[in-house]
Amino acid sequence: MTNHPAPLPWLASGEPFPPVNMAWGVDTMAPGLLCAGADLSVSTLQTAYQNGIFPWFSTGQPILWWSPAPRMVLEVDKFRLQPSLKKTLKKFAGDPDCEIRIDSAFAQVIQACASSPRQGAQGTWIVPAMIHAYTDLHHAGWAHSVETWVKGELVGGLYCVAMGQAVFGESMFYRQPDASKIALAALVSLCRHHQISQIDCQQNTTHLKSLGAHEIPRTEFTRRVNALSRRPTMDWHFKPLYWQEFLAFKTAPA
Repeated sequence: MTNHPAPLPWLASGEPFPPVNMAWGVDTMAPGLLCAGADLSVSTLQTAYQNGIFPWFSTGQPILWWSPAPRMVLEVDKFRLQPSLKKTLKKFAGDPDCEIRIDSAFAQVIQACASSPRQGAQGTWIVPAMIHAYTDLHHAGWAHSVETWVKGELVGGLYCVAMGQAVFGESMFYRQPDASKIALAALVSLCRHHQISQIDCQQNTTHLKSLGAHEIPRTEFTRRVNALSRRPTMDWHFKPLYWQEFLAFKTAPA
């Protein structure tokens, strides 16, 4: 039976977020929903992410802010590199027509993520206001795209938010088989090279779980984010050497 949650706080622009432990619980109609309103400015998004909060809403809805408990994370040393993907990565890394680029086509990546169909979902949460907001965040240096290119064509990728060494995965797309998985593996290898421990996955999905992601308590997640976000940001450039390190690393078993 679904309980009646506390009234949802509505924020004016510039008003502070409520404590994350005020988010609606698992026995409510919207577990993790924290508040509504405010705005999608760069400074608001920075504050949100540094406190383990993110926006997620659809067309016709107000801005909704979330902080799920527990929280799904991918610890990079626990990434499950399936044999089929490892074979694909070896082929990709050895092909001069294939490359990983970072931040060369952020607008194309977020537009492609917005237009990609999602299994079991209608429409998209990457509405025009979100595209505009995250593009501003990218121009401010806080959002990045990891892109899979083949023969000069963008065939897949993802975008993410990074505050210091706290990395938050947002969305992926592909136009060729495994292209989004290649981009994710590139992000994992980049983080591993720079000794960044985890990537936030926000929501629990079967696909993420198959790659090694798991849930941790929200209190632990916010503690980690608070510490990681205070560290110097990593160098957002991908080097072929990272594939060699990644493929040589003994990843977690499936």
